[in-house]
Amino acid sequence: MTMTSKIEAIFWSIALPGFAQILNGKYAKGFLFVILEFIVNVNSNFNLAIMASFLGDMERAFQVVNFQWLMFYPCLYMFAMWDAFKDAEGEASPYSFFPFVFGAYFITVGLMYSPKFKINGVSLGPVFLPMLSLVPGLIIGFIIWSILNRINKNKKAKSP
Repeated sequence: MTMTSKIEAIFWSIALPGFAQILNGKYAKGFLFVILEFIVNVNSNFNLAIMASFLGDMERAFQVVNFQWLMFYPCLYMFAMWDAFKDAEGEASPYSFFPFVFGAYFITVGLMYSPKFKINGVSLGPVFLPMLSLVPGLIIGFIIWSILNRINKNKKAKSP
């Protein structure tokens, strides 16, 4: 069985959580992620919110979205990505989960602040603010990953 590359795994996971796991032969896990994504997506009305957001109707996006369900989405989505990345071919370095974890944290916080956060009186809505919140989450996660890798390398270099 050929494993996907880490890049391919990430891109398939962005398309739909569970696809990379299915490609890697982890069928039960892959189908579980697809089913969970479908359940959360439908119950949160996320596709309706995405459509309204891309059409510039943030008021409609806030009206249709169910935050109780959508709050599950960032962690599910980022965990499925991490799992696909970890299982893909090539070694996953220690602490490489940090960008995924911090991405999930920051997206969740962005989602919580989306009803209140405005730039020059303009709301980014329940889709775009969480998406933009991913960037600082990834940056902080990569910084922590890098620092911990350096500490780990220094410990290994000093030990006999």
